[in-house]
Amino acid sequence: MTHNTPLFPRPLHDLSGRGRPRVMTTAQLRSHGVSTAETNGQCRPGGPWQQLLPGVVLLHPGPPTSEERLHAVLLYAARERGGGVPAQPGAGRPPAPAYPDAMITGLAALTLHGFSSTPPLPSLDAIDVLVPRMRRLRSTGCARIVRGTALPAPEQVTGVPVAPVARALADAVAGLEDAGVVRRLMTEAVRGAHCDATSVVRELNQARLLSRPHVVDAVESLLAEGRAIAEDRLYRMVREYGLPDPVWNVDLRLPGGPYLGGLDAYWPDQAVAVELDTRAPRQDDDALWSEYARKREHLERLGITVVHITPRKLRDSLEQQATVVRTALMAAADREPAAYVVVLPR
Repeated sequence: MTHNTPLFPRPLHDLSGRGRPRVMTTAQLRSHGVSTAETNGQCRPGGPWQQLLPGVVLLHPGPPTSEERLHAVLLYAARERGGGVPAQPGAGRPPAPAYPDAMITGLAALTLHGFSSTPPLPSLDAIDVLVPRMRRLRSTGCARIVRGTALPAPEQVTGVPVAPVARALADAVAGLEDAGVVRRLMTEAVRGAHCDATSVVRELNQARLLSRPHVVDAVESLLAEGRAIAEDRLYRMVREYGLPDPVWNVDLRLPGGPYLGGLDAYWPDQAVAVELDTRAPRQDDDALWSEYARKREHLERLGITVVHITPRKLRDSLEQQATVVRTALMAAADREPAAYVVVLPR
């Protein structure tokens, strides 16, 4: 017996018992006292086990479930880094395995996030798994490797690390040529409140997908959709949190002077404005932000308070944004009167 051999090897039939994973790496099997020769014997044709991916074993003879495929792909992607070792079960349900630097992405991730326009997991021939760019892995079997320079923090969905919706959507779009499918996925992402349009466009831009005509067309519709949803939430914020009614969608000008800019909501008596920040993150993002900043500084020099609100803040913290606007309205009494401006419908 060597120092690497467990003192009490677990019986083979116990490895796939209740509460235990039914997918394991060959390294995990060795840690349980199962030699490589025994594993090969169990995985022979007609045997009780099967090799699902290189170095990953399914501990029963039938087809894998969707959950087993997901964990197999993650084990395959994480095994070089020593990940995917399940914790020993205690009194309750065992903790989910850890898969360092690996997460489900693409269509499978969107399905896990609850999308209705994506295929069900059993119908996917391959499951995308996101790993760092420098990992030495190849796509094989049901595992399709997607590499990224900077990995996002994964979200846990049914015990599986999954890429956030915007990143998973960009990885899915990278492999799609059907404009209708791309548009449906983007629309569901925003309408279903999975993420905001700006986050999607940012990920598409970072993935260098905005040069594809069918993606650009979908993005234009997405931004219009995102703005409409953000405007509806802004109306709801004013109504539900008892804010005074503003004038909506107006342009401001100095009397006989230059155009000052458009605003989504404006309270003339308090000289408070709300502007939705629905910029699309592209290569000229810095220039566009400078334009936003110049307009804001100009208006504030005239005594007008400008509150910038993003669609994400309206989605995630509506009450907090209402408090910000209410505070600005209440503070108006303590400020010097604003310059007179002409308010015109946009």
